[in-house]
Amino acid sequence: MPQDLRHDLIALLPRLCRFARGLTGAADQADDLVQASVEKALRNLDGFTRGTRMDAWMFRIIRNTWIDTIRARRDTVEFDAEAAATIIGSDGRATTEAHLHLAEVRRAMASLPEEQRAVLMLVCVEGMRYREVAEVLDIPEGTVMSRLSRARLALAEKLKDRPVGAQQQGITK
Repeated sequence: MPQDLRHDLIALLPRLCRFARGLTGAADQADDLVQASVEKALRNLDGFTRGTRMDAWMFRIIRNTWIDTIRARRDTVEFDAEAAATIIGSDGRATTEAHLHLAEVRRAMASLPEEQRAVLMLVCVEGMRYREVAEVLDIPEGTVMSRLSRARLALAEKLKDRPVGAQQQGITK
């Protein structure tokens, strides 16, 4: 593997992990997904066209690997021990509220259809442009916009029962 490609791939790892976490909803599954995707990328490096965006290529590999994983998986229920372990913090109340809100957002995102969740992660978390997301997911740009709109509306609907500013004020409904 050429050194520049190796460096580019290593530099992408934090973004790949974020994207994988958004798809899987769990850190351990995200790590496994990134590892499997990087292994596929390294095995198929001849499929990468120099001069194109490596991040788009890797996001597509991660998404396709995730879809393959979902198809192969049986119905299971998992306990997110990492999320439970991280609730304890230096400012107990604020940290707990922040983690609970983040967990609520993660659950809401996890309940979105995969195609909406992938678009939401790539646009809102990774900061990719609609055109770039369309290329990564191999869909028209208009489809990216409509999936993003539906994802944002669905996410807002799922989180609407929480009063505005509740987490800052310690208010629960």
